[in-house]
Amino acid sequence: MSVMFKADSSARSSRKMKEPLRPVGGFEAGREGQESGNLPELVEADTLRERGCGDVPRSFREAFLLHAWEIRLLYRSCRQVFFISALGALFFCALETAFATRPTTRQAGALVAAGRVITDETGRRVTIPAEVRRVVTLAPNLTETIYALGLEDRLAGDTDYCDTPPAARSKPHVGGTVNPSLEAIVALHPDLVLATTSINRIETVDSLARLGIPVYTSDPHTVWGMIDSTARMAELMGAATQGAELAARLKQRLEELHSRLSELPTAHVLFVVWSDPLTTIGQNTFIADALRWAGGESVIASRQNWPQVSLEEVIRLQPDYIVLASGHAETGSSEVEDLRARPMWKELRAVKAEHIVDLGEEISRPSPGLIDAIDRLAHELHPEAFRSKADSPISSPDSHIPTASSNGATKECIQCTH
Repeated sequence: MSVMFKADSSARSSRKMKEPLRPVGGFEAGREGQESGNLPELVEADTLRERGCGDVPRSFREAFLLHAWEIRLLYRSCRQVFFISALGALFFCALETAFATRPTTRQAGALVAAGRVITDETGRRVTIPAEVRRVVTLAPNLTETIYALGLEDRLAGDTDYCDTPPAARSKPHVGGTVNPSLEAIVALHPDLVLATTSINRIETVDSLARLGIPVYTSDPHTVWGMIDSTARMAELMGAATQGAELAARLKQRLEELHSRLSELPTAHVLFVVWSDPLTTIGQNTFIADALRWAGGESVIASRQNWPQVSLEEVIRLQPDYIVLASGHAETGSSEVEDLRARPMWKELRAVKAEHIVDLGEEISRPSPGLIDAIDRLAHELHPEAFRSKADSPISSPDSHIPTASSNGATKECIQCTH
């Protein structure tokens, strides 16, 4: 490191000759300045010798003093060179270490392969392991999707309301759908958590993300979107083939229904989410889309997902059919009887004609079982479309998919779904 000195001509003239120059620098620079400050004394001593005050011959003394000055300059220069060399050595050592610890192309590829960055259906970027072996689901429809894909061996846990199929009840539970236990989820060591916008809270997803647990959130708004979402989740779990095959079968069933119903008039439906207060579906929900696939249409055109309506308005609209989504078969029967017994409900033509259909919870779950519910509803709304065929619903390879209406599902489950 070189040391710079501030010394102009005016400063030299005002300073005594023995006063050392002040260096600009740190501790080492100050010490070097003190050494260079001895130079004026040499000049003064040499002047005295010119006056005959020195016993040593000038030539010898001057030669000695110049030699010492040169030694000091040489020492100072060598020290600076050594210091710069040492810094250079340290720099190159650090650079060599950095290159030695930097992963090679093959190692970098291995790091990328260890995890995948994907975008879920809400637009969030999520990093998931390359291999997903343990999954926790936070909604009944997601649990049902896992079983429909044949991946139940990877299901490490689900919620208290996951009861379809019945085998899902034996899985470890992490609590409710709205406020699951984060401690219970962490204890299961999941590689991936599946959530849905229809029932789970964003706060739950954010909390799990802060804990380092990846969460994929589904957000289907149509039946077709639900099928595509199923295929995407299968791909995340390394089961792309199973997902593609299931999606193809489900879409084929929808196409068959469409070919049967496309020429028939649309049935007007009141879908009852909740009877007190009377709550129905909006036109942009996946349930409304399910009604359209079954040849029906909601009599309530609302942009709200779950609007409340008055019974007087329903009586004015006079729907052709009333569709319920109860949990229990016994509960469904009691609800139907309760509607028939209510004074104002008796004024509905659908009640008088006994056009009341209870589809169970499957109609309200965006999962593969939804196609079964659509098929059943199509048979209720348009029986004439199936008279040339068997009276039973369209047979398909997915007929083994269980439905919630036959497994003792609770009323609370349909409530929390919305």
